[in-house]
Amino acid sequence: MHRSLRLRNRADFSRVYRHGKSFANHQFVVYWFRKKEVEKFRVGISVSKKVGNAVVRNRMRRLVKEIVRHQEGKLIEHVDLVFIVRKGALDMPYKDLEKSVLHVLRKASLLRPPGR
Repeated sequence: MHRSLRLRNRADFSRVYRHGKSFANHQFVVYWFRKKEVEKFRVGISVSKKVGNAVVRNRMRRLVKEIVRHQEGKLIEHVDLVFIVRKGALDMPYKDLEKSVLHVLRKASLLRPPGR
């Protein structure tokens, strides 16, 4: 995922948590906040130490970033997203993780309507 599409500093994460809306399933929580200055979308990923050690947390971050990268054309624009990975996502294969991410994005109405 390109560097310009990532949330990087604490203030951005805090703004999304404080002013954004959230939707969840058993594997992920997604917070989102509309921001007109962002030309596409920006994504931040948070994985708690409760989920696992650094190797596990970084692997989950990489997987979620890759899933979002593949769905880049389907996501709405001008929005900041923060994904929180829950323990339920640890033992899932990639295809199931992808379905779970798409489910939570669909639940939050963050995917473009089909045909656009």
